[in-house]
Amino acid sequence: MGNVEASQPPFAVSGPARQSVPAVFASPHSGQYYPDDLMAATILPELLLRRTADNFVDELFAAAPDHGAPILKAAYARAYLDLNREPWELDPRMFDEELPSHINSTSLRVAGGLGTIPRLAADGRDIYRRKLDFAEVRQRLDRVYFPYHHSLARMIEDTQLAFGYCLLIDCHSMPSISGLGPAGRGGDQRADIVLGDRFGATCAPELTDCVHRTLSGLGLRVQRNNPYAGGFTTYHYGRPGAGVHVLQIEINRRLYMDEVRVVPLPGMERIRLAMTAVIAAVCGLPSTYFESLSAAAE
Repeated sequence: MGNVEASQPPFAVSGPARQSVPAVFASPHSGQYYPDDLMAATILPELLLRRTADNFVDELFAAAPDHGAPILKAAYARAYLDLNREPWELDPRMFDEELPSHINSTSLRVAGGLGTIPRLAADGRDIYRRKLDFAEVRQRLDRVYFPYHHSLARMIEDTQLAFGYCLLIDCHSMPSISGLGPAGRGGDQRADIVLGDRFGATCAPELTDCVHRTLSGLGLRVQRNNPYAGGFTTYHYGRPGAGVHVLQIEINRRLYMDEVRVVPLPGMERIRLAMTAVIAAVCGLPSTYFESLSAAAE
């Protein structure tokens, strides 16, 4: 496989001229860049690969800078590299060579074909027609994964230095039907929104309550931590006791997009306004609110 294209930045940051609130937003799965080496290595059409992504999620949260908060947006497709995984969650079945000892090959995500380099597409088919080279995968991580997470860590650190605390909202979407059956037949109908805070371990309950109330007040059906309690970003960065709160938001795709054709539906404006309401709610919290959370955590 060829080298990762050096001309494509791994991410983009949209932000206000000056960050005025202790909030950061991130969209790790909305990238739309499908590199040539990926497309040359798969027999699957790009449309099928796009169904694995959180398409349009960065657009749903685009109002963050208007409320004083930056948003970090992935550029590369999730089918190429999953930024909401540990860096070395790799499936040995995807390689001919023996992998280094630091590889995590036993996680449930790897077992499900959805490691740092996904093995399976949305319909369960293998993405790659042949085995991968570990050196090429390492290059993907060096070029895309680590720069994204270095940027995110710096944004969190800068926010905490400026305000004393940070709330990170990790922005995602989820399929409308669980994996128990084909779309439209069988499977479990999911809630409109799932909030993940690792059962209170990564975000103060009061902050999760704020988001929950905002969305419920708009007529959306909200669940917590089921079926998504928060991925790598949530548990890696969430340290409420140290003043860093992380909340994952999963939006049901049927609310705003055609999941087969991967195009927006008229409902997208409603969901964009709902996410703007969430942004306004958390960005409008007074500093004394966060100070009280920090005092309670001590």
